[in-house]
Amino acid sequence: MQDAGGSKSVWVGKLTRREFRERRLQGELSVCLIPVAATEQHLEHLAMEHDYRSCLYVAEQIALRLTPHVAVAPLMHVGISEHHMKHPGTLTASPGSWIGVVWDGVRSAVEAGFDHVIVLNGHGGNIAPMEGVWSQFLQRYEANLFFKSYWEFVDPDFAHACLETGRFPGHAQEFETAIAMAIFPENVRMEAISDQVDQEPRVATAEAGQKILDHLLEKGGQFVDSVRRNEIKAEIPPFH
Repeated sequence: MQDAGGSKSVWVGKLTRREFRERRLQGELSVCLIPVAATEQHLEHLAMEHDYRSCLYVAEQIALRLTPHVAVAPLMHVGISEHHMKHPGTLTASPGSWIGVVWDGVRSAVEAGFDHVIVLNGHGGNIAPMEGVWSQFLQRYEANLFFKSYWEFVDPDFAHACLETGRFPGHAQEFETAIAMAIFPENVRMEAISDQVDQEPRVATAEAGQKILDHLLEKGGQFVDSVRRNEIKAEIPPFH
């Protein structure tokens, strides 16, 4: 699905302030998806933009399925990737500064009037730091807030059945390679796999990637729509 662009775009940044204001007044744009991921090494064969590029794709496609109710508001292309800094080209943020930007992004979305805000994650290194402080987000902001990694929308048994290695999600292995082959094949250098220790990506196929993506987007769309309809509400932890 392609974004319509202009005043009907799903991307917050493509709307004028008038268009955003009018769509909110018309009852549209009740859900904000905030994609966060990373720019980091993905072995020898995948482009370093993989995490954020795939996360943006998932966010956009879910928003398009649920138009005009969902908007996408990316914050940054950098994640918490200190563990990959020995590979030049990797970009990283300290946990505190990264969480601070996400905090400000959520605050901006809530103040803009979104009833539901979903921080959609595409990088494993962001999970533990965010889980450590997410209760504070829930207590601070009066909105229906969620932090979800996009692969959580995939039934693991379904993924295992699609993948020859059965490894899911993994890092730059069969799953991510198959996803890249399906969405942005120009980012895959299959010939470079022979120059790395991990040979698992060699069995990846675009067909498997597309099959998993179709499942992911269906389940992800169902989750976001249930959030929009107030059928799923975040549980706010008690104050002590």
